[in-house]
This record gives sequence, structure tokens and C-alpha cells, in this order.
Amino acid sequence: MDFRYDVIVVGAGHAGCEAASAAARMGSKTLLITMDMNKIAQMSCNPAVGGIAKGQIVREIDALGGQMGIVTDRSAIQFRLLNQSKGPAMWSPRSQSDRKRFIEEWVKVLSLTDNLYLWQDIAVSLIIKDNKVCGVRTMLGVEMEAQAVVLTNGTFLNGLMHCGKTQIPGGRTSEPASYGLTEQLVELGFKADRMKTGTPARIDARSIHFDRLVRQDGDNDWHQFSYLDNVHRELKQMPCWITYTNPQTHEALRAGLADSPLFNGQIKSIGPRYCPSIETKIVTFADKEAHQIFLEPEGVDSNEYYVNGFSSSLPWQVQLAGLRTIEGLEDVVLYRPGYAIEYDFFDPTQLHHTLETKMVKNLFFAGQINGTTGYEEAAGQGLVAGVNAHINVHGGVPFTMGRDESYIGVLIDDLVNKGVDEPYRMFTSRAEYRILLRQDNADERLTKRSYDLGLADRYRYDLFSRKQSVCADFIDFMHTQTVRKGTIDDWLVSIGSTPLHEGCKISDLVLRPQVSIKGLSEVIHELNAKIDAMPDEYVESCEIQIKYAGYIKREQNEAAKLQRLDQIRIPDTFNFNEVQSLSTEARQKLSRIRPKSIGEAQRIPGVSPNDVSVLLVLMGR
Repeated sequence: MDFRYDVIVVGAGHAGCEAASAAARMGSKTLLITMDMNKIAQMSCNPAVGGIAKGQIVREIDALGGQMGIVTDRSAIQFRLLNQSKGPAMWSPRSQSDRKRFIEEWVKVLSLTDNLYLWQDIAVSLIIKDNKVCGVRTMLGVEMEAQAVVLTNGTFLNGLMHCGKTQIPGGRTSEPASYGLTEQLVELGFKADRMKTGTPARIDARSIHFDRLVRQDGDNDWHQFSYLDNVHRELKQMPCWITYTNPQTHEALRAGLADSPLFNGQIKSIGPRYCPSIETKIVTFADKEAHQIFLEPEGVDSNEYYVNGFSSSLPWQVQLAGLRTIEGLEDVVLYRPGYAIEYDFFDPTQLHHTLETKMVKNLFFAGQINGTTGYEEAAGQGLVAGVNAHINVHGGVPFTMGRDESYIGVLIDDLVNKGVDEPYRMFTSRAEYRILLRQDNADERLTKRSYDLGLADRYRYDLFSRKQSVCADFIDFMHTQTVRKGTIDDWLVSIGSTPLHEGCKISDLVLRPQVSIKGLSEVIHELNAKIDAMPDEYVESCEIQIKYAGYIKREQNEAAKLQRLDQIRIPDTFNFNEVQSLSTEARQKLSRIRPKSIGEAQRIPGVSPNDVSVLLVLMGR
């Protein structure tokens, strides 16, 4: 057997699957190494994809030709578009998935991808020569050659699980930890640290009193993750259920805090601020009498439910006692308790924006190894790392995205320039240009770039081109078609809007907050004929472009200013330490992170506007 590859990807989680798929589809002979081929793309925590800002990332992955959106749609058992009461910049798709079907769909994708091979084993060390990665060694003693390696180890690097005082080495329940890689990389000079995450108990549906819970159904409309017209939700749609903790719950949990790894010193690493354990909630928010709990189904043919909002590393007896005080869960039966896990990660300021490491050529990191949390953040990084691994092997311009191009671009720029001191989670508030980075227009931002790279296929590109053409014609129609005074006044009054004082274009009416294109189509026959021939997604996209045109233009102008600073390059050999007019903190951070442009330098914490001005002068600006 020939163990020589262009690209090797270590780890078949969400980052690894996207990395391997991207590199192989672009033409690299790619190997994906996983310790268990039955748990490819395992949803280690909640059985859901998307959410606030995370849903936008999945749409971007799909627009680029990645697979997460397709797999999610085909395994979806509930879909919701969150934040619809707010502006479109905040709309965020989220989907519950059938956990088993999600894995099956990913296995199909990988199995049908040309140039992609799988190997079940554990990578224990890298083969590195002259500061360039040349392959990996595995636990089975196999040496595999590669011109580029992508590490996507998730929580497996020296993973240690905690449930009360019990400590179990492992990357997740029933799966071993990975040893050797951290130690080798630290010897080479990489900076590593530890982080913590956690997961809640899984419970038996047959022991839940659903009649005492609040039912939450999904949206029954056309929205989905993938832009492809041949991808749809195929499974039975299922509800989630809502309940709440109460003072009795908190009392039962407080009784076990002495045995909590988070509070007795057993866990020393930092956990995710925005997804705290239930014991952290009752301590941090001691005055709050109730916390919301979501019960999420794990699959169509499963009795397993995920207790969202009840992540815990308390002893299993304490977890069970607390759960049984919650309405609807008085007789609950556990499948398994929650637990916390500590694992190694590497300071992401040691990476280029391509996710290639600065110290070792052709070595890439993606996912939780970079200090991030979440399937979506991992998958976005994996796709970028896989694309750039292929480019490093076969040649081409490195693939990066700006902060005005994608949430993935924001994510990577934050990691590389700012580093992390806690597990990084994406939020809409992290993006300066949220109106540009909407979930509806990811294809407009990214599909042509991906097609030119060779990742997005012709079918996707033709579909996108058709959408562009149809929407351009429709928007032109809206800007040129006149509505005469008096023709729709009764309808305008009925929706709380002002009658027309004079004729106006249809697009001017759409600018009114009470008016929608679908509503107008009920009283303007020419408009109704137009939208009848258009997919709902096109209509929604056009409406957003018309209603928010002024805001979009303003953000485009702001983004152009940022791009000008990003185009002012800083030579690789520039010595920041010799510039005494820079602050001490700026010299230290600029020397460590080594930004490639003034724009990147400006986004490094501790680099002041005065420091930026000094650099502009030194760069001849």
C-alpha cells in the first residue's frame, strides 16, 4: 500500500471532514485519519447546527462549496430562522439534526469524493525536516508521507474527562485521548495551553412528562442552509420542549458543589463564557430563581434527548437529583450523565491567516486546536485550511477572506491577531459589517471566489449566476415600475401606512417599514406575476437589498477604508523592536504576531492609533 499523499488531515470531526473534502475536491490526493470510522463528524455535544452568527458561517461554508449545510439539511429534524423580529443582519438559521443520520450523510460525502482516502488509526507524531512537515507517524507504527498536514484534533490532545471526582483520560466519552503531538510541537517552540468544555446529561424520552412542558416547533417554510435547489429536508420534523430549573433544583445542585471539579480546584483551565455549566450559572447568577432548559431530540428513531442548558461535571448522583426537581423531569432516567473535558490547544497567533503555522511550513491547524468552540467555527476553519493545504502543494494564491467578506474571515482574523484567553465563540457583535455579512447573501459574497479556486462546482456556480441575473432584472423592474396615486390607498391604510400623495416607484413603497413585496403583490398584478416565477429565496434577497440599500452602501464605504489599510504591506523582514517611537507593548506584540499589513496591525489589541500612525509613516504613507 502506497502511503504517499499530497495532504493528510488528522481528525475526522467537523473541521477535518471539511478540510479533507475541500483538498480532495480541488485535486489533492488526500488522506483523512480518524480513530473511529463509525464516529466521523460526531456531534459530540448538542445535536444541532447553526444559531446566532453560527448559522451565517454554515451558509458561508455552503456558498464556498463546503458540505456542512448539505449534510445538515439532509439530516434535519427541525429548522428555525432565529431573530426574525430583528433586522436581516441578525437572522440566523439553526437546525436540529438526527445525530445518526448526520454521520451517515457525512460518510456518504467522504466515500463519494474522488482523491479522498480514510485510515483508522491515531497520529502520534509529525515527520518534520528543515522546518517543513513531511508526513505523520501513527500508533500502529505506519509512516505516511505528505506535502501538507492539517491537524484538527478537537478535544483529544491529552484529553481528560471529569464527572465529579472521577477523572477519565479521553477525547470524549468511550474514546481515547491522543498523546505525543502536543509534546512534539512544544519542543519545536509552539506555545500550548489547556481549555475546558462540557456537555449535559442525555435522558430517556420514555421518562419525560411531555404534557408538562412547553412545545417548540420549527418553521414550516422554504428556508434551509444549502443554496442548492436539489438539497432539501427529508426527515420527519420534530418539536423541542422547554422547561425551567427552580429554587429546589439550585438547592440540590449547591449541595454537590464541594465535589464539583470546577470549584474544588480539580479543573484549572478556562471554560466557555457563553455556554456555562449549570453549576456556574447558579453561582454566578445566585439571585436568579430559574434557568431555561431545552429538551432536544437526538433523532427520529431514538428515545435519547439532549438537556440543553444543563451542562455539568457534578457527580452523576447530584445531576440526577437536580434534574428530578425540574417540571416534566420528575421521573427522568439517565442514558449518561454530563461531564467536563480538558484538552490542549495552541495559541492561534502562531498562525498565518491561511491557518498555516508560522514555525513549520505546510502544517495547518483548524478547529478546537486553535482555541475555538463549536461545530460551525471548526468547519469554517477546516475548509480554509484544506483549501490552503491544496494551494501550498499545487501552487496558487493563498486563500483568505476579509472581515467584510465573511464571518469566517472575522473568526480567523480575530484568532490570528488577538489570540484567545477562553474558548472562542462567534457572535454577530464580533463583526463590524453585519449588514454586509447576512445569511441571505453568502453566495453573492463567496461563490464566484470559490468557483475560481476550483472548489465550488459548475452546477453551484450556474445556479448562483441565474439568481444574480433574475434578481438584477427584478430589482430594475422595482425601480422603474410606477404605482399611480389612488390605486392602492385602501390597502396602504389597512396595513397602517400613509396613502400616496403622488405616484412613486414600487421600490419606494418597499422602503416603508410596514410594506413587504409579498404584501404589495396582492394589489399590484404585474408584481404578482413577477414573483410567482421566482423562488422565495430570490424574493427575500431582493427585498433586503432594496430596503437596506442605504445601510449596505454605508458599510461598503467603511469596509473600503479598512481594505486600504490591509493593502499597505509590512515587509516580512521589518524589525519592530528597532522602532523606538512605537510603544513597548506594540513592539512586543507586533514582533510576536508579525502582521502582514497595516490593517492587521491595527486590529492587534495593544496597538494604539498612534502606533498605527508611526507605521504608516514608516511604510511611506
